[in-house]
Amino acid sequence: MNESFDAARILHRDAHCVVINKMSGEAMEGAGKGAKTGVVDLSASLGALLGKGKKMDGSDFGVTAVHRLDVPVTGCALFAREPDALAFLNTCFAEGTARKTYWAVTEVPDGYPAGEAVGPSSPGEWKELVHWLRFDPRTNKSHAWDTEIPDGKRSILRYRIVGRGERYLFVEVELITGRHHQIRAQLAAIGLKIKGDLKYGAHRSEKGGGIRLHARSLAIPDMDSPDHSRPRFIQCVAPVPQEDSLWAAFEAAAAKANG
Repeated sequence: MNESFDAARILHRDAHCVVINKMSGEAMEGAGKGAKTGVVDLSASLGALLGKGKKMDGSDFGVTAVHRLDVPVTGCALFAREPDALAFLNTCFAEGTARKTYWAVTEVPDGYPAGEAVGPSSPGEWKELVHWLRFDPRTNKSHAWDTEIPDGKRSILRYRIVGRGERYLFVEVELITGRHHQIRAQLAAIGLKIKGDLKYGAHRSEKGGGIRLHARSLAIPDMDSPDHSRPRFIQCVAPVPQEDSLWAAFEAAAAKANG
């Protein structure tokens, strides 16, 4: 399903790339084949808005997703507008020069008293989380192991708890590797189930659909930097998907944690 795109959701746009604030229910690309009814194909929608680039042979280059955000996830989504940009940005992600921060609202694990610091990370303290993930295409789900397994992919993220409510924790995540459902699977493996994420063990769905995982910020090197050894960075911050008391509490906690 392709729809006209609201240009107000564009967070950054230049000749090389575009960053938008993705909504739940949108696919980064390829929603037209085997997708659920009503899923929006962002690559197609952006292509209709921005037009096509050109390959070296003169053929058209369509707007192309550089990374993946799951359909129920919201926030910063990056697309290349030309082949050179796609190659450059893929290298940035592979070499770790692109930086991504996510916000996750997770259920407080059972058995923890109200007000107590939860999990292996105290509020404000960054912890590294390492698992080996193996994807099961039959269930479209990734499974996490603490030790190396055959066909498992080493998966790394950093996280900290920036605050909590009565029933939920506010977790900030820095994604180091990019695996299928990585944040969802790794947080669930340590008991931090993302609100609304039934696939990974959440107790109930979100009323409006989706899950409470938001790609809050993205920083990528600017292709037009005069010195690529010390590049300028394009910094994007995606507003939360809806203004409600839970996201407002997260924003306040994150602002306090970040000084």
